[in-house]
Amino acid sequence: MKAEYWLQRWREGRTGWHHESVMPLLEQHWDALGITRGTRVLVPLCGKSLDMPWLAQQGMRVLGIEISPVAIEAFLAENHLHASQTEMANGTHYRIADAPADGDIEIINGDVFGVASGLLEECGAFYDRAALIAFPAPMRDRLAREVYAKLPASARGLLITLDYPVGEMEGPPFSVDEAEVHRLCDAQWSIRQLERRDILASQPSFSQNGVTTLHTAVYALTRRE
Repeated sequence: MKAEYWLQRWREGRTGWHHESVMPLLEQHWDALGITRGTRVLVPLCGKSLDMPWLAQQGMRVLGIEISPVAIEAFLAENHLHASQTEMANGTHYRIADAPADGDIEIINGDVFGVASGLLEECGAFYDRAALIAFPAPMRDRLAREVYAKLPASARGLLITLDYPVGEMEGPPFSVDEAEVHRLCDAQWSIRQLERRDILASQPSFSQNGVTTLHTAVYALTRRE
């Protein structure tokens, strides 16, 4: 899956994954991770998610990664925010000047696989609602190996996935069941499932595509020493 796929979706406004409110599962489960205020939180494939301002309001230093400049400009405009821009080797860095006072937000317009290791090593946490499930299997392996594996020891993460019978729908979003989470992360992370719920009734587009069962699951991950 190439970057142009996502760039085209944003240009055409075909962004059905975007929520017009903060993800309730984030609000419900973030505190369970026990993440200290001031921690830098990686948000890969962040789009224009309202989860970023919410995390900043909790005192977090958000580092979003987004391939589409259209998404970033929309995030700034829709939230009445202003940002300075700096060109760097891994992309354009947008530093938001008027983020919530207790935290801050920086977004890199670039490829998540191109983020410098030094930046990842500064992130003591991550939040993934839309990255892992956005990628087919080989790219999920890359995300685990080239991004999450570079986070520091004791880093913590909140991972939200979707799980439906493989073969019933062509992703994205792709089905990532509990076994797949463990396959990707067991070597370096302790994994605890916080919740799993049936959401098919609230997601008619999946039923229309032939999906017969659909669950969302929330995991708390802790990087091993």
